[in-house]
Amino acid sequence: MATATNVEATATSTIEWLSAPSTNIVVPVYQRQYRWDIGGCERLLSDIRAVAAEDATHRHFIGSILSAEDATEDGGDLILIDGQQRVTTLMLLVAALHHSVRDTDPEMAAELEHVLVRADDPDRTKLRPHHAWADLYDSVVLDRRDDADRESRFDDNYAFFRSQVHADEAHRIWEGLKKLEHVSITLGAAANAQQIFESLNSTGEPLRDHELIHNYILMGLSHAEQLEIEEDYWLAIERLTGETIGAFWRHFLVMTTGREVDVAGERGVYSAFRATFPRLDLERLRADAAVWREYAGIFSILLDPSLESDAGIRRQLGFVNTFGRAAYPLVMSAYHDHAHGVISREELIRTMEWVQALLLRRTVVGLPTDRLIARLCRARAEGSDALMRAIARITPSDERVSAVLKYSELPYASYVLGRLLDVDDANAYDVEHIVPAAPGDGWSGDGARPWSEYSEDEQNSHRALAPTLGNLTLLEPRLTERVFGASFPDKRDDAYARSAVSGTRALADVTSWGTAAIAARTVQLTEAFVQIWARPDLPEIDDDGLTPILDAVRRRGWPAGWEREFDYVEYRGEHWEVKDVRYLFNRVFRRAWTDDRPAALAYSAAHGGPLYDEMAWKGHWDDFGGIHIYMGWDSHYMMGAVQGVLEESGIAAEVFVKYSYIGNVM
Repeated sequence: MATATNVEATATSTIEWLSAPSTNIVVPVYQRQYRWDIGGCERLLSDIRAVAAEDATHRHFIGSILSAEDATEDGGDLILIDGQQRVTTLMLLVAALHHSVRDTDPEMAAELEHVLVRADDPDRTKLRPHHAWADLYDSVVLDRRDDADRESRFDDNYAFFRSQVHADEAHRIWEGLKKLEHVSITLGAAANAQQIFESLNSTGEPLRDHELIHNYILMGLSHAEQLEIEEDYWLAIERLTGETIGAFWRHFLVMTTGREVDVAGERGVYSAFRATFPRLDLERLRADAAVWREYAGIFSILLDPSLESDAGIRRQLGFVNTFGRAAYPLVMSAYHDHAHGVISREELIRTMEWVQALLLRRTVVGLPTDRLIARLCRARAEGSDALMRAIARITPSDERVSAVLKYSELPYASYVLGRLLDVDDANAYDVEHIVPAAPGDGWSGDGARPWSEYSEDEQNSHRALAPTLGNLTLLEPRLTERVFGASFPDKRDDAYARSAVSGTRALADVTSWGTAAIAARTVQLTEAFVQIWARPDLPEIDDDGLTPILDAVRRRGWPAGWEREFDYVEYRGEHWEVKDVRYLFNRVFRRAWTDDRPAALAYSAAHGGPLYDEMAWKGHWDDFGGIHIYMGWDSHYMMGAVQGVLEESGIAAEVFVKYSYIGNVM
């Protein structure tokens, strides 16, 4: 049998490998900066806790670690080619464990120290990062930090581990760490490190969120159980959703959690799924999978409304699709309840009408339509009245919409005109500009005066109004071709008068066409517009872009501009001049400590922080008078903690942020 001479691969215990006196690791200069965030640390710690709870035969595989011996130095250090992020994070966790038990359990502390520091020099760490941040790393691992206000991923992640793992859990975490395994790949002198690195990291496609979900729910089951879940549930979900399976899981999780799912970060949908569905026993998995399969069926009907047997519901589903899939979480929820007899057909249709009015009106007046549906899912869980109030709050008023329709381009023109003019299949018609967007010199609105004789102001006024509601109608394509570019009298007599669309045929009674006629028709159609896309009849405010705190974006790290992320914060009717998430974090917890101390303590106890009886490690702390709050987290953690403690207090629905211009573009 032939053997490899330049590559040696061995499956090994990760902690034994790190603890070995010969394992001293150097991160080469070309490696990227350490970038794991608290979310990655949270997943790692969850996996370690899970394997720690299993029997002694279980192990958790963390992948491969690629290294080569440094032939230029006598020490025989290993150059870490692939695995820096995982190894560094493990070292930070071990350091947090070490610092929490060193005064109470010297035996365990000594074992942990073997992982952290070199056998030949206890003042040097076994992992030597890139020289630009090596001192920073050493100060954390060796507990020599003296700069309380500094920010780094090393500090953030160490603080997270320190907050989560207390002395009474240290042994359990240590046992979990000792069950980690990896494949150690060591290169010989003639091996091509770059080629091997690219082979490990660049071949094939990375697993997508739905593939990770698939693996997650089946892992740990017997082969027979895997076949059962696969054949009875998963294959049905794949068949029903097809290429949109990833979108299905995102919409389902928004509906289920009432929270936006971050798709910009790594594995956002998968992370949300894991948080929503912790590892379950087989019976619970069967019950959950049956629910997933049912909603996949609903999702397929939303994608293809022709599958719906009720003509009225089918029509409304088609209308909803005008706006893409943004509203799917809310519509899925309402459709499910109607199918189970929880709500009437009329309430389902009314919900879909409200959603259309919300999205169309906001588009008309230029307000964003993203990050709206999760809050409506939360409101719907409280009942129809709560949903109606939530929609009314963020739906622009009749007056605001009417003013904008006079002068602005009409969005979704085919859909809007189809409903205004009562046309079943608007897509079978052309959107006709009565005054052309670019009239020729011979075009005329009255058949007497040509376009070339219009003044510059007249021409500009007509061009400005050409894409507005009053100047648009629907016309059969064969008639459009007949009068393309013709003057109004010719189009009126040869096309509009012959149209099957009653609203277009009514133009045959108009003598001439110009800005006055457009304005008059705009008023007429706007009256119908605000009735068809009616705002819920409630005295709720038009919120002008306020974002509920539960929908505020969690930004990882400290992106440029974070110091001016908000214009202000509305806290239960109070106006706070708060510009950034760090100040918001401090102020909300300070207020919670004053107004609802049990909620603040309950949240902190459940999440291992951010409130502590004492300053347990070095860093940036604040004192609320008897309690300490750690201020060294990254912005993602801070926003999550703000949302969490407000939910714990039951007042999250009463807190809003107003993003600044910078916050909107970050």
